[in-house]
Order: sequence, then C-alpha cells, then structure tokens
Amino acid sequence: MSTENLARTSLYDRHVALGAKFAEFGGWSMPLQYTGVVDEHTAVRERVGLFDVSHLGKASVTGPGARAFVDSCLTNALDKIGPGQAQYTLCCDESGGVVDDLIVYLRADDDLLLVPNAANNAEVVRRLAAAAPGGVEVRDRHRDHAVLAVQGPNSDEVLTALGLPTGHPYMSFAETAHDGVPLVVCRTGYTGERGYELLVPWDDAGTVWDALLAAGEPYGIAPAGLGARDTLRTEMGYPLHGQDLSLDISPVQARAGWAVGWSKPAFWGRDALLAEKAAGPARRLQGIKARGRGIPRPGMTVTVGGTPAGTVTSGTFSPTLKQGIGLALLPPDVAEGSEVRVDVRGRAEAFEVVKPPFVQPSTKGS
Repeated sequence: MSTENLARTSLYDRHVALGAKFAEFGGWSMPLQYTGVVDEHTAVRERVGLFDVSHLGKASVTGPGARAFVDSCLTNALDKIGPGQAQYTLCCDESGGVVDDLIVYLRADDDLLLVPNAANNAEVVRRLAAAAPGGVEVRDRHRDHAVLAVQGPNSDEVLTALGLPTGHPYMSFAETAHDGVPLVVCRTGYTGERGYELLVPWDDAGTVWDALLAAGEPYGIAPAGLGARDTLRTEMGYPLHGQDLSLDISPVQARAGWAVGWSKPAFWGRDALLAEKAAGPARRLQGIKARGRGIPRPGMTVTVGGTPAGTVTSGTFSPTLKQGIGLALLPPDVAEGSEVRVDVRGRAEAFEVVKPPFVQPSTKGS
C-alpha cells in the first residue's frame, strides 16, 4: 500500500514536527518511533509516555435495548458492569474464530461506545448493523474521536496538572472537559502500566496533545510510537489481533476464555466455543522466554524434542528484561517450564515455556 493511500490521524503534522518515523498499521500511517523504541518503552515503564492511537476504531450502538443487543453478540457478559464502566470483549464468528477484540464503554443501557482495532472497525460495524433489531442504531464513528493514551507511573500527575479526573477504578471512565473541549478519561491501556486513554473530538486532538506534553514536561513525558506499544504489550502477554487472535485462533486457543460469558444464552460463536472448550483445544497460546540470546519473531517455527510443533505469533526483544520473549501456539501438553527450540534464522535457540506476563503489571493498582 502506497503512503498516499494511507489514512492519517489529525495529529500527523505534529508527529512529523517531532521527527517521527512512520509505518503502515491497519491502513493508517502511524508514528513507529520518535527517539527510539527502547527510549520510549523505558519512558512508559519509568515515567510517562503519550501515544496517539486515534487509528483505533470507534462505533456507537444506541437506542432501546442496545445493551442487551450487544450482549447477545459479543462474548463477554455485559451484566458484569454498569454505566461508567468498560469491558474487554471479543467479536467472534459462528466458527468461534475472532473477528476482533475490542473494548465496550457502557454509558447507559441505550448508549454504548465500542473501540475495535483499526483494520477491523468496518467489519465489526457491518456485522452489528446487519444484526441490529429495529430501534437500535449502529454507527461508524471512526473519525469522530481521537484517542490519546497517557501511560506510566506519572500519568496521574500529568492529568491532575490539567485538572482532569484521575484515580477512578480500573476499566472505568469519567466524562469531563478541558478548556471547553469535551473529554472522556478512561482508566484503560495496553501497556501494563497505570494510565489513561482520552477520547477527544477529532478536530480538537492537537490542542489536547499539546497541553498534555506541556503539563507532562516536569514528569518526564515522552511521545511514544507503535514500536514501544508493541514491546510493552508483549511484555504483558497482551494479544494482538491478526497475530495472537484471529479467525483461525479462537479465544479458547488464545487462553482468552476469561473474556467469554460461558453461561450466557447467546453470543456469536457460542456453540463452537463451548464444543472446543469441552473437547480441549488442539493448541494453546503460551509465553516463551529466551534462555540465550535468541529473539523470536512472528512466524518462526517452534520445535519440541526436535519435531516442529508450533509457531511464534508475537516476539520481540524485551527492553525491561534484556532478553527475547514471545507468544507461541503450542500443543496443549507442552507444560510451563519445558524447553522448546525456536528456529531463529537457521539456529535452534533455546526458550523456556512460561506463563505471561513477563513483567509484573501496575495497571490495576489503586
């Protein structure tokens, strides 16, 4: 895809001015890094980082019965949360494959905002709109909202300096304003660190971005790109759709059954997923950590006892641990603590099977 055909967020010119290197992601031209992935990763783990993740999808589901309708489609049980709370969930097809993973923000029983992944937003909207009963409206809001992520141990201080709410419970949100700009401050994130994601009107994102960088300067804030976002989420063992979850990788295989309301009477893919859970999956997503200097990458072959047995789905160098880590689909009888080998450019590098996260998260701290 040529760069001329890629979508751009409303902050594109600011990223250029900051010297960002860009990459294609989900059909968007996004900042991959500014000063370097390791520097930006470290800023988030130790201080605070600011991400533009406006490429993420947005869709609204409104009208009488909207909550019950969404609950009948997506995997997680919406009766677990109330207004002002958010929930991680999955959109599956009837085979049990994952169309997308997303977050649902419940404003009211008749007003929900969904945040899918960039490349899957249109498909999630299409499926929901096709299934929606009369009176329930599903709208693509992709370019109505920008999303800015403030992540790291100093994130509360940055938001407090702007008079924005902090300290609300994990996976909840507060609606507020800054200098007349309406904001939704969500206690969510994809880094494992304490942090917030701000939903901002698309055309006002630049003003809020500038204010956050200025307020964060005393706290060591750094703009961070998708390169650091990937290393941070891999250290947490968080899945990336298209690699660790997909139409070919079910929630049961990806060990994401915690996001499935198994006792619900209806959701897309229910019968297939219940059958797979009962039978046991043919493969499971496991963490792998290098015993040497090997760095795993997606698509690399994993061998057990000299026999090809699985595939790396996500892999990187961990800036925190200073070693290679990854996620891999392996036979279910490969236990934690086992040694496996990964074919790293023709070398059979040793890895230990471990249970993520690789780094302890601070996300849910009080």
